[in-house]
Amino acid sequence: MHYKQVLGLIGGAMALTLIATQPVSAQQQPGGRSESDRASGVIRGEQVLPGRIGGDRADRDQQARQQETRSSRRASRPRAAAAPAATPEENLAAAQAQLQALGLPCQMTEASLLGRDPQQNPIYEAVCDSGPGYIIIASTPPLAIDCFELAGTAATARARNPEANVGQQCSLPVNDNSLAVIGGWARDAGVTCTVDQALAVGKSMNDNMIYEVGCANADGYWLEKTATGWDLQDCMQVIAAEGVCNFTTPAEQAAGFRTKLAGTDAAGCDVQELRMMGHNANGRFYEARCAANDGFIVRVNNAGVTQQVYPCATAQNIGGGCRLTTAAPAAASTPQ
Repeated sequence: MHYKQVLGLIGGAMALTLIATQPVSAQQQPGGRSESDRASGVIRGEQVLPGRIGGDRADRDQQARQQETRSSRRASRPRAAAAPAATPEENLAAAQAQLQALGLPCQMTEASLLGRDPQQNPIYEAVCDSGPGYIIIASTPPLAIDCFELAGTAATARARNPEANVGQQCSLPVNDNSLAVIGGWARDAGVTCTVDQALAVGKSMNDNMIYEVGCANADGYWLEKTATGWDLQDCMQVIAAEGVCNFTTPAEQAAGFRTKLAGTDAAGCDVQELRMMGHNANGRFYEARCAANDGFIVRVNNAGVTQQVYPCATAQNIGGGCRLTTAAPAAASTPQ
């Protein structure tokens, strides 16, 4: 998994944020006059006669009568009937057509009209029968961002600034399902822990979404959906590659690693600290520091099964030896 430093703000989600929060360029005042008109002294629909400013009293009386006549005529004109609101079925059909135009695999079960953007393009929130929902802007071409990407972008922005304007977000309760959906994807990818947190965290160099899942009392994971399936990395690997896992603590990593020592010479190690040392064709190498201040170097194969353990006292030649413990090297045997 080769990844960008993630979610700075994802491009599409950032565009949606800007569209959804773009202010109206000129505030119109009653009578059709804008603030700029008022500031510059422009007067529309009024006549100022020569002579004294505003004309004499007779002129002002005449203008008042003319204004009253115009107001009466406007009041007597029939008002155009407001266009009927779209039905839920019409919103569903319109939103579904937008996603079909984009080729996105979503069979909608619900869609609501949220409003319009400054160009008067409708904005919808859609619920899919599986997977994430979408915010859709019915522009040309359409724009659709899934709810998980929006939530991940918002979480990153708020982590930097709790008062950040995160733009349009999904609000339908059915779309608040990232834990269930992303947790299901994690199980498909081979995660066996109890997933208790899940969020979109960015995009890979191949422009695939990356998700983070947290595990109860164990190491979490990053997972990326590729063209051939799921690419899965535990947080020890992520951190070793200078990534960040927000849902996993060092204590959870240590607790989860203890289970990998069962049935080995290190089974009695109460793991307090853990370090990933590297990997080769035979698997990954970890250093574990135990509560008794001894430690082990542990080789785990690519299936996650422990293959060998080496006490720190005799492991100086493996990856530079142990760094987390102060165990003295084993004494060299005296030749007989």
